[in-house]
Amino acid sequence: MTISLKKIRECLLKEHLLKEFISAEGWSLTLPTSLNDKMFDTLSYDSRAVNKETLFFCKGLNFKSVYLEQAVHSGLEVYVAEQPYDNVSAELGIIVTDIKKAMAILSMAFYDYPQNKLKLIGFTGTKGKTTAAYFTKFILDQTTNKKTAMLSTMNSTLDGQTFFKSHLTTPESLDLYKMMAEAVDNKMTHFIMEVSSQAYKTNRVYGLFFDVGIFLNITPDHISPIEHPTFDDYFYCKRQLIKHSKTIILNHESDYFQLLKETAELHKVPYIVYGNQQSAETDYSYHTSIDDSLAFSIKATKDTLSVTGDYQLRLGGDFNKGNALSAVLASALVGAVRSDCQQGIKETTVPGRMELLTNINGAKIYVDYAHNYDSLKNLLAFVKEEHPNGRLLVLIGSTGNKAISRRKDFGTVLSELADVAILTTDDPADEDPMMICQEIQSYITTDIPVEIIVDRSEAIKEALAMSQPTDAVILAGKGADLYQKVSGEDTPYEGDFQIAERLIVN
Repeated sequence: MTISLKKIRECLLKEHLLKEFISAEGWSLTLPTSLNDKMFDTLSYDSRAVNKETLFFCKGLNFKSVYLEQAVHSGLEVYVAEQPYDNVSAELGIIVTDIKKAMAILSMAFYDYPQNKLKLIGFTGTKGKTTAAYFTKFILDQTTNKKTAMLSTMNSTLDGQTFFKSHLTTPESLDLYKMMAEAVDNKMTHFIMEVSSQAYKTNRVYGLFFDVGIFLNITPDHISPIEHPTFDDYFYCKRQLIKHSKTIILNHESDYFQLLKETAELHKVPYIVYGNQQSAETDYSYHTSIDDSLAFSIKATKDTLSVTGDYQLRLGGDFNKGNALSAVLASALVGAVRSDCQQGIKETTVPGRMELLTNINGAKIYVDYAHNYDSLKNLLAFVKEEHPNGRLLVLIGSTGNKAISRRKDFGTVLSELADVAILTTDDPADEDPMMICQEIQSYITTDIPVEIIVDRSEAIKEALAMSQPTDAVILAGKGADLYQKVSGEDTPYEGDFQIAERLIVN
């Protein structure tokens, strides 16, 4: 992969991002003669990974000129930034109006626009993105013979079969296009990804259009000084997926559905509406079987995608039927047929989602990634239905440094549905996990027993010990995550499922 300075200038001018070039020849909108034939074979925003042929992006709120000085000392000649660094002896500074937009545009050009060689499917929503993405992957694996790549919160794959953990729900644009290019090299034909609100707020997906976008739902989340200052900001960023999709799938049961529909109509984006009941506004709906809680059927006012019929799940919860239907519609739009959809839905499992164990005494243990108000409430409501004669023992914590509003949300849900609350650590970052737990406890308004056990392994041990045969123990928040984020580091963690399984055996 290479890109020339001439191509860089062309791309930046086209997007109205170029301010000026700064070199020994002065400030100009034309390239210095000495660098007219300059080529780059590497892109980087890490000052420790540069050489003479690297195009370096000075990005981030915490970027310091010393990083650029270190890069130049390592041989760097050209940098891209929003401001000139006069004290740095680089050959050329490319000054732009928006560094994140510039990085996105130049990354897709450097990697030869890999998105145009893939069927691109993007999911957004406060909850359900990962599960819906997995449903889609399992369906398209039937259609494409496992030529479907996926970027997911829990696991990602660029060859359709081997998986790795992604640090961000939606990677930085430079990393995203590198991954897409690798998927193309691996002969992948489809690419599924979760699209976070931060991806739009920070321009990680600037200029990217999806063949199919899916807007699952919206509820307040990620409201904090370092994420979204208000719900309005969060929701606006989420809605950007609609205008950047060639076709959008909308959930009729989502809050603010009318605004979602108006957004699609305003930007002339074709849309398909799904829901849990048939109505004049719903194109496709799912209907639960009375005899089998894991069975459902899909009905349509007009089945243009040919996907109506009976379906069987491995994942419990009515909310997963909606996730499954969204995946069926998305998959059908990019080539799947009814039999692919039925088989894929039947086979789908998701690491850390509704994983079930049985304690020595017979109590059921649910491991689930539920980590915001809606997902936790839906999970507890489902488990309560499944265990009407027992208690719900709920183990949960909340993240540090972000999504501060979740602490109140968890207190509210625990007050409504839990019989016992065990509060513990969940990615505390720079905060004291004990303080986070105490904050959650302050929002519990009922007199349920509450225990704070900071060590998550010990908390799980106590939850299992407290359970009775008819009870259900819910280990919420971490899912299949094998790390705790502490002070900027990913600290290895055994995992909720593995700890529970080990304790049952012992």
